[in-house]
Amino acid sequence: MPSIAFYTLGCKVNFYDTEAIWQLFKQEGYEQVDFEQTADVYLINTCTVTNTGDKKSRQIIRRAVRRNPDAIIAVTGCYAQTSPAEILDIPGVDLVIGNQDREKLLDYVKEIQEKREPINAVRNIMKTRAFEELDVPDFADRTRAFLKIQEGCNNFCTFCIIPWSRGLSRSRESDSVLKQARQLVAAGYKEIVLTGIHTGGYGDDLENYDLTNLLWDLDKIEGLERIRISSIEASQIDDRMIEVLNKSSKMCRHLHIPLQAGNSEVLKRMRRKYTAEEFADKIARIREAMPDVAITTDVIVGFPGETDDHFKEGYDFMKKVGFSEMHVFPYSKRTGTPAARMEDQVDEEVKHARVHELIELSEQMQLEYAKSFVGQVVDVIPEGAAKGRQESGLIMGYSDNYLQVIFEGSESLIGKVCRVKLTEAGVNECQGVLVRVMDSNMNQAANM
Repeated sequence: MPSIAFYTLGCKVNFYDTEAIWQLFKQEGYEQVDFEQTADVYLINTCTVTNTGDKKSRQIIRRAVRRNPDAIIAVTGCYAQTSPAEILDIPGVDLVIGNQDREKLLDYVKEIQEKREPINAVRNIMKTRAFEELDVPDFADRTRAFLKIQEGCNNFCTFCIIPWSRGLSRSRESDSVLKQARQLVAAGYKEIVLTGIHTGGYGDDLENYDLTNLLWDLDKIEGLERIRISSIEASQIDDRMIEVLNKSSKMCRHLHIPLQAGNSEVLKRMRRKYTAEEFADKIARIREAMPDVAITTDVIVGFPGETDDHFKEGYDFMKKVGFSEMHVFPYSKRTGTPAARMEDQVDEEVKHARVHELIELSEQMQLEYAKSFVGQVVDVIPEGAAKGRQESGLIMGYSDNYLQVIFEGSESLIGKVCRVKLTEAGVNECQGVLVRVMDSNMNQAANM
């Protein structure tokens, strides 16, 4: 039986793509082995979002070549898309394929097995207009199913290389999304996370059909309990979308809305499509439509030209908005982007101090948000035993508003909707007590 080993760098979309590629090899009779073991094929799914991503990708490729010099070394993902020649210069690399045409992977592998000549299968992604259909029917160890509905981005923010590595925004046909969603529900998944590179851009290239239409269609799928959007821009949440958030009982009370900076001057230099005030107004409207919603965000610290005043204003702005968690990143120069060429780059030590301040603020806000639910009952879908406490009879899962909750219960509850009363709040995890288990088949609750 031929074997394949995978290594994935970068974002959740890359992890989804790797899963989808594994399905192709699985159907051909391959077995998957650990990356540290000897395999016939090594596939590295690369990241290029920072210069460090490129470097790490090269290290991993070399590690695979050393592990088994006779293996076929295939490289895909964003770094493969933007720098195929650099990768083919690494001795031992057999195949470079970008973020498209991956359904042909097995044909290329067979060709290399016969001829042992390296193949560069990367073509200009800017010309690609079709969504690459790659399905993932199940996710090992997951009670949440990810469903990729969109690829690419049209935004061209000044710090970001992604449009060049993923191409322009393209959407998966709605019939195909809904069919896959039904299959996931039939496979036992209660929650679907819609994912993409720029998920809110879904439908930009379709006729009279957008993310709001898709959410309403997903809402009608029987047996699906929760719909979560992995990430969406504030500017893409319009009145129609706010209505779905308000009226659909399946929409999770959690939205990840990237802010990137809390100061309008910095946002303008980043070429973001909103001011700080517009962002705050949108959040207020979302909260009105969906009370108690958890809003998580991404922030870039130390963008070129960010002064102490900009930072302080941003800090106060974030505090006022009251996120339930912030992912904080120091700005890192990405060769090939306008921001990397900007004057007034911020000193690394200053960046480090600012990052530290914002992480502390994030933890305060996280705790504050969690505390507001102590004494309340939330719906949790357990994912497994609580980490590091396998023996203790404790299980963990996420509530619809993305609180990580740990409570006493047997592993037979994994994947079921449990009503849990929160007893104690923490920054990263909360404690709770099981009240009852919902039986979705009968739409009734079975009391414990």
